Amino acid sequence: MVRRLPVYLLLDTSGSMKGEPIESVKVGLEAMVSSLRKDPFALESVHLSIITFDREVKDILPLTELENLTLPDIITPESGPTHLGMALELLYERCNKEFIRGSSTQKGDWKPLLFIMTDGKPSDMAKYQEFIPKIQSLGFGSIVACAAGPKSNSESLKLLTENVVHLDTTDSSTFSHFFKWVSASVSIGNRSQGSGDNNELPPPPPDVHPVI
Repeated sequence: MVRRLPVYLLLDTSGSMKGEPIESVKVGLEAMVSSLRKDPFALESVHLSIITFDREVKDILPLTELENLTLPDIITPESGPTHLGMALELLYERCNKEFIRGSSTQKGDWKPLLFIMTDGKPSDMAKYQEFIPKIQSLGFGSIVACAAGPKSNSESLKLLTENVVHLDTTDSSTFSHFFKWVSASVSIGNRSQGSGDNNELPPPPPDVHPVI
């Protein structure tokens, strides 16, 4: 059995993402999947999951192998809160059910990768803070959080991971560059784990700014 590389995407679909931002995300996701399918290593091992969060949290794409994946439609409400804490709670439940751990009789999954994108800050901060240590305990190969646009809050994301990037805008060009970078990060993560190296993130493009 080929070892899986689980890749989880948590995407903000709150009301502020309605219109061009979410349409740009959809285009970026299509390009990301297309790029990964051209990588034979990724095609063989990557399994993708997408969880969206606004006032509700939805597992719109359960963990699915890249080859048989059809991207679902992503819908945003007119308005409402950003329940990132609830999204982490669902992610924690899913990972505990889905992740195959190695044993004396089988090789487990590669360390999973997590990418989070939000244009705001968690509305459910208490739950968000509750689940940060639980998510960190799962042993992700890397956790990358993206603060998109001028109203995003990178400080709250820094509580979860050191790997935080900021996008100045939420237009199609910027999201396209971000998802290309995610695709490159997945491909590198796939190869580095296969060779036993630590996960290294590729240098981000000029409009994807690391938050120090």
